[in-house]
Amino acid sequence: MKNYLYVFAILCSTIIYAQDCNSILLGEIVDFHDNSPLSGATINITGKGFSTVSQQNGKFSFKELCDGVIELEISHPECTTKFVTLTITGATYSEIRLEHHLEELKEVKVVGDVPKNTNSAQENILSVKDIERSSGNSLGDALKKIAGVSTLNTGGNIVKPVIQGLNGSRILILNNNVRMQDMEWGEEHAPNVDVNANQNISVIKGAAAIEYGGDAIAGVIVLEPLPIIRTDSLFGKSQLNLASNGRGGNITSSLTKSYKSGLYIKGQGSFKRLGDLEAPDYILSNTGIKESGVSLSIGKRDFIQGWEGYYSYFNSEIGILRASHIGNIDDLITAINSKAPSVVNDFTYDISQPYQEVSHHLGKLNYYRRFEGFGKWTLQYDFQKNRRFEYDIRVGDDADKASLDLDLTTHSVLTNIKFDAKQGLDLKVGALGRFQTNFANPDTGVRRLIPDYDKFDFGLYSIGSYELDTDWTLDAGLRYDFSRIDSKKFYRTSRWEERGYDVDFADIILEDLGTQLLTNPVFDYHNVSGTLGFHYEINGKDHLRFNYALSQRAPNPSELFSDGLHHSAARIELGDLRMNSETSSKFSASLERNSNKLGYSVAPFVNSIRDFILLEPTGVEFTIRGAFPVWSYRQTNAVLFGIDASLYNNWTSNIRTDHKFAWVKGTDSETDTPLINIPAANFTNSITYTNTKWNNFLISLESQYVFEQSRYPENIEVFSPQQQENVLLEINTPPEAYHLLAINTEASFTIKNKNDLTVGLSATNLLNTNYRDFLNRQRYFVDDMGRNISMRLIFNY
Repeated sequence: MKNYLYVFAILCSTIIYAQDCNSILLGEIVDFHDNSPLSGATINITGKGFSTVSQQNGKFSFKELCDGVIELEISHPECTTKFVTLTITGATYSEIRLEHHLEELKEVKVVGDVPKNTNSAQENILSVKDIERSSGNSLGDALKKIAGVSTLNTGGNIVKPVIQGLNGSRILILNNNVRMQDMEWGEEHAPNVDVNANQNISVIKGAAAIEYGGDAIAGVIVLEPLPIIRTDSLFGKSQLNLASNGRGGNITSSLTKSYKSGLYIKGQGSFKRLGDLEAPDYILSNTGIKESGVSLSIGKRDFIQGWEGYYSYFNSEIGILRASHIGNIDDLITAINSKAPSVVNDFTYDISQPYQEVSHHLGKLNYYRRFEGFGKWTLQYDFQKNRRFEYDIRVGDDADKASLDLDLTTHSVLTNIKFDAKQGLDLKVGALGRFQTNFANPDTGVRRLIPDYDKFDFGLYSIGSYELDTDWTLDAGLRYDFSRIDSKKFYRTSRWEERGYDVDFADIILEDLGTQLLTNPVFDYHNVSGTLGFHYEINGKDHLRFNYALSQRAPNPSELFSDGLHHSAARIELGDLRMNSETSSKFSASLERNSNKLGYSVAPFVNSIRDFILLEPTGVEFTIRGAFPVWSYRQTNAVLFGIDASLYNNWTSNIRTDHKFAWVKGTDSETDTPLINIPAANFTNSITYTNTKWNNFLISLESQYVFEQSRYPENIEVFSPQQQENVLLEINTPPEAYHLLAINTEASFTIKNKNDLTVGLSATNLLNTNYRDFLNRQRYFVDDMGRNISMRLIFNY
């Protein structure tokens, strides 16, 4: 009987097997974004030992499966491993989507090259090491490492970037995807950005990246914090810099807690304190600086959706060189002619009048969501509040009262949709709405240089890139921007008539107060921008890029309304209500080679700008406080052309040389005269020795030669009250060429984790050379900074 039962059981199991285990699973692996098939994906059936690989068309199959529930494990070299549960019933089909574009989460940035923001434009990226070495400097100083980027300085601490000869409102700074609104009103209004809060900094030369704004005629500076990896971790970094010149330093520290779910929170803080800076022969009195900054971000990054809340606060108190505060035109004549400062005091950390104090709040809320086979939608709201005080030397009850008190508040909402459902084609459309209001406090008792105003901006754009084949990629974009400025401004009747406004703007007068007029200027600007370019990958190492960008920029409030004494600049500035939008047509190209042995980049450009707005000295004006030079805004047509070039060579595994050259020529094409404030040609060479076996030892020597600017506008004649005659004021005459040496060395040591401590020592202006830079507004009064020896400690934990 027992044997019969055994035979019966075997027959039953055979029958069952024959009925239920002839099922088949047909599957297809596709990209989440564009439904393109993914080959080479490994598919395992958990616990069964069955495995296969997807074919060229993304398809795979398993045969002789039993009906029931199974679990698949799908892995791909460029994707996150995915587990899928399926129910098998006979012949079963399943389409499985993988998150193929990991760069969308920016995780690849941590270990590989940083993706660029454009394909066809000239774009340079600072390395994390370069940013760490610039931790004690300003953003502008850090960017000078890039060929074609120079700076417009007011002393050693107020530094504005200049890209291919252009600065100010023509440069857009994007801080954590928020456009900074704080630096458009003067040459001494530097960006309020903590360079230590960002570890990815890239420069896009020109207006090719119209996603960020059509008015970025010079270029876009993109600052981003490092991406956070989705893993359970707690890590941080602290950096201390000590500097001999200024006898101070800065400290910055950050701490990040991240989770595998994608949730993270990050805090960062920094503090900087320097006393008076020093030229080789004397103290630069009242050039100290005190800065502090904090930021906090919390968010969750998942592939399907994510959000982030971000807040940062930055405060700076910056002394203005006491010797640059001229009381009248004869002070300026004397300063230029004597080549020596009129005021030299003992070293101090105190900051006294004249100085500026600026605080900047920035908040952001961001949300994104992806849709299968469609694309990604992003929505962002951001808020900024910028408060600026400028303190002049005043007496009596007004001694401690600011001469300039501006409160600028900005709200922005932007949204965009990125379509990436078609392989080889990326298309993004977006919209922007912004409201900005400025309040100029009348309690200063000083005529307001910038008036109260409300500003409305609205923009629409579309950009796209299309891969013609594996070598050719096309870029194109189109943008429309509308801006309205609605201001309330008082004009002196004499100034109103002198500028001819009584003829052209008689209809905007609200009230006649006798010696003053209350006016209501309202201006609308409609601007269109576009870009077209290509990227050709000649081979794996050589690249050719070409881009044409048409961009328009509406005049900013200072260019329209400036009317009075700019105290921190010690000059009278006059805007012009007749200003039109600038229109730039820029052609740029670059030929690049990147390899382990040799690399280079040659990038010529030509930029023709219609209605170019410039600020230039035009004379002198007498006030109750004395005589001051008058600088007036003017529009003309201009042409800039030049070339940026760089070359590196790894001679051995230990020795590398780098070479950079930049030259730009700017011409007022209406008068055929040179433009003001065009940087001189400069040539930088460095040699670096590294040895990983010696605790990652590095030592480099850098040589920088800045040529004398041979093209500059003619000087002006002014009336000297002391001499009672007109004298030539050499306000445009450039200083001589100069050559500076710098040295840098560093090594890494292990405290707890491998190479978690980096110690560096560097020296700039090594030979303590006396020099004056053409783009430093204080060159009229003093030499530039002398030797500076600094030490840095970087600890990762």
